[in-house]
Amino acid sequence: MSLRRALVDVRPLRTSADFRRLWISTSASMFGQQVAVVAVLAQAWALTGSSFAVGAVGLAQAVGMVVCGLVGGTLADAVDRRRLVLWTTVGQTVAAASLAAQAFAELRSFVLLLVLVGVQGALAGLGAPARRTLAVNLLPSGQLGAGLALSSLSFQVALLVGPALGGVVTAAWDPAGAYALDASFLLVAACGLGGLPSIRPEGGDRPGLRSIAAGLRFVVVNPVLGGSFLTDVLATVVAMPVALFPAIAAQRFDGDPRLIGWFLSAIAVGGLLAGLASGVFARARRLGAVQLAGSLGWGVALTGFGLAGFGLAEPLWVALGCLAVAGACDVMAVVSRGATTQLATPDSYRGRVSSVEFVLGAAGPDVGNFRAGSVAGMTSAPFAAVSGGLLCVVGLCVLTLTDRPLRTFERP
Repeated sequence: MSLRRALVDVRPLRTSADFRRLWISTSASMFGQQVAVVAVLAQAWALTGSSFAVGAVGLAQAVGMVVCGLVGGTLADAVDRRRLVLWTTVGQTVAAASLAAQAFAELRSFVLLLVLVGVQGALAGLGAPARRTLAVNLLPSGQLGAGLALSSLSFQVALLVGPALGGVVTAAWDPAGAYALDASFLLVAACGLGGLPSIRPEGGDRPGLRSIAAGLRFVVVNPVLGGSFLTDVLATVVAMPVALFPAIAAQRFDGDPRLIGWFLSAIAVGGLLAGLASGVFARARRLGAVQLAGSLGWGVALTGFGLAGFGLAEPLWVALGCLAVAGACDVMAVVSRGATTQLATPDSYRGRVSSVEFVLGAAGPDVGNFRAGSVAGMTSAPFAAVSGGLLCVVGLCVLTLTDRPLRTFERP
């Protein structure tokens, strides 16, 4: 493969004005979210001085996103998807502006902060499944992987730059400034959606509990979709390592708190490099095999990180390298899984299937970190990392051998 084809494929941005608008909208929304994260944490701590209260803010946001994500899936299969994403984005903009107003007015109400963050999370969950279905309606199937890789690349950039910018803005202008910047990014996101054509589902069901149940049944009986989501569960619930970073930094690397940031940055840097070289996997036809390979690489790399925690792999750069490889493999798996999910699903089910993907993506890492922390509490942090990585690898090997439809799935 030539160097040009290995680099990120920008054809979707070059050939489709509608995808260009969607990409700008999605990138602005993600960037604003990362900026606001720092402000929310800082304000919650300033108001309460309680780590439990800070955690409660994250819980309120997560619950709203998960519950409304399922509702958003059934709505996305019944109404104009472009309009649903537009109005939920407008609602998020209003919520961000309200956060800025309460911070500027110094109301000092933790309950109000909790409510506004929860509302913004609920609106994000309501629109997320529909947003995930837009790219497949705007791009030919041969460019869908490239389009998703571009979205993943902008997410990695937002993950690296957004919190740093949020910290600078919060320090200079208090949380009100970061919330106002979030509202500005969301306004850009809404404007980008306004230029898209109407995108209505083909033959979707009426929204409701019966529609949600039908979507879940469709995922369970479809081996490609079921296998794809099981791959995600094995990678996150079984192997997520973030909760182990403080303990491994303390036990193995002299307890320098900067190492926790380095561990997180290593994953993000690996993901960013994979995004820049996404032409290697975004152009691939065998999406199922690419997805499985990426997830296996994630599990193997995290096993290596756990061995570094035991002191069996030295020096520090080995642990950071393992995390960078894990981040790169994660992007590879996420992009190919997203393309597989959209291409293997009839349009009438895309909203509900996307809601399952969204819920797993929102809840899986948190559940995985809880598992990792629990195992580490009973054993040790390195053991939790190694056992999680190995279980992930074993589970994926079994899935690869038994799920032939997923293993051989190709894009049209």
